[in-house]
Amino acid sequence: MLTRSPATQNPLDRLTETGLAWGEGTYARLAAPIGAVAFALYILLTAFTAWGMPDANWDMLPYLAISEEGTYPDVQALHDYAYSTVKSGVSAGDYKVLTDDGGGFRSHMTENAADFHSLLGMYRIKFLYAEILSTLSAVMSPVAAMRLVQVFSVLLFGAITLLWLHREKALALAPVVGAVLIMADFGDAARASTPDLLTSALLLGGLYAYVRGREAATAILLFLAFMVRPDNIVFLAIFAVLLAAFRQKAWGALAGFAASFVAYFAISHWAQHPGWWPHLWFSSIEQHYNMDGFEPAFSVIAYLRAFATSMLRAVNLDRWVGVSVLALAGWFATSRAGFRPDRRAGILFAALVLGALAKFTVFPIHDTRIYFPHLIPPFLLLATPFMALWKASFRGQNRAALHVIPGEKP
Repeated sequence: MLTRSPATQNPLDRLTETGLAWGEGTYARLAAPIGAVAFALYILLTAFTAWGMPDANWDMLPYLAISEEGTYPDVQALHDYAYSTVKSGVSAGDYKVLTDDGGGFRSHMTENAADFHSLLGMYRIKFLYAEILSTLSAVMSPVAAMRLVQVFSVLLFGAITLLWLHREKALALAPVVGAVLIMADFGDAARASTPDLLTSALLLGGLYAYVRGREAATAILLFLAFMVRPDNIVFLAIFAVLLAAFRQKAWGALAGFAASFVAYFAISHWAQHPGWWPHLWFSSIEQHYNMDGFEPAFSVIAYLRAFATSMLRAVNLDRWVGVSVLALAGWFATSRAGFRPDRRAGILFAALVLGALAKFTVFPIHDTRIYFPHLIPPFLLLATPFMALWKASFRGQNRAALHVIPGEKP
């Protein structure tokens, strides 16, 4: 029987094949350090952006105001302090955007100190964030203090992520986690002068401590995350319920929830928070100019309209829904392949997904920053099963290669 001899390769093809084989082998050997360095560079770049290219957002004004209420008890003096501080800390163009929207909400708040002060209860509840700003403002400009908090939050978030991947022997996946951070608008969260990224970093630390079985650290970090943004109580409640339902021993998480639950009512009363429905009305239905005594009657129709509008915007304008679906797809893929996180991690994964859904249901607002604390931990929980799947696939390829006869087409 006559057979056709294999076609000879030209030198360029052989060089290309050799180069690709070398690159593949080198990356396979150095995937962990390459992944760690690439991720660290991304975090450092994001931190630099948070300091050098910050986003001037309107929420800076009330956050700076609540941080110095003790110094400026007079309503007008507090208003003047907040606006003058922001004016001196941002560009003229940014300040105009924050204070002049052609006679709308921002223009009104610029001219009306009493109405501006009536909004502070919705910001005062972020107690720990305000205290941090107040402390830092004693040694630097308040706007610089906000930027420093953002830089610290970026670095803390990145360090915990790298530590988590290192402990799971999954540093090779660090570039993938970096890509997920980009999709989840990590850069936007870093540039915004809000408490969202700080609470995300503290919550991530608490969840890492939970996974590692460090109960005291879990309780402390989860409580601190709550104190920065009390809406974390929704996630903590669901997490506690799931732990109790599945009889998982985790006293740190339960203690963190218990402390947060008690503190929630105390802080809400102290901060003079307007309440759930007035706050939801302001954020998702209509911006009311004066929140003092504002108590609109609850309306199912108004709630459903706000829910539908926010869901439409979340799906089409924001990233958190897509990133959450991607995490669920990862869970499904690894489970079908026979690789899944352990029971303790599985409960946490479910709590993160259900917590995001519950947070949206309780307070339907579409912004990705609100749900960012829930977006990255699921992928870190999937790191171990993905690495196991990767290694199993690699071993399978090696076994298949042993059955290939040299000179024959496999």
